[in-house]
Amino acid sequence: MAELIRKCWNKYKSIIAYLFWGVVTTIVNIASYQIMSPVWHWNYEVSTVIAWFLAVLVAYFTNKVWVFGSHYTTVKAFVIEICQFFFYRALTLLIDMAFMWVGVSILGLRSPLQQFIVKTLDNVVVIIANYIFSKWLIFKTNEKIIDK
Repeated sequence: MAELIRKCWNKYKSIIAYLFWGVVTTIVNIASYQIMSPVWHWNYEVSTVIAWFLAVLVAYFTNKVWVFGSHYTTVKAFVIEICQFFFYRALTLLIDMAFMWVGVSILGLRSPLQQFIVKTLDNVVVIIANYIFSKWLIFKTNEKIIDK
């Protein structure tokens, strides 16, 4: 049984770590949004962007160290990696903004509970897109850049 668990862990550890840190990042995103928009009554678009930025900061460092184990040897490799990370996260910010716009402005889901539900569903879509970008475009590409 222990051998089976170890094999599963070794095979899926990046996915398990991504899911764990994705939950942490999602909590940062949703909690900061909930404080800024429903509690402080800031505009939902401004709140979404600030919540996104805070979540991306957490995501970059956790993904880099604990999920994908990215290592670079030059400043150039670091700059490329972080720029790619923020670029692809900006794409998912557009998904985030569109999702919130449809939920709040179009569908009129404005109560704190309704916004929480929209934001949670939104984050599921964003987490999946972020994993795909990170796994196959950001951290994977840098393995080739580092060696050059």
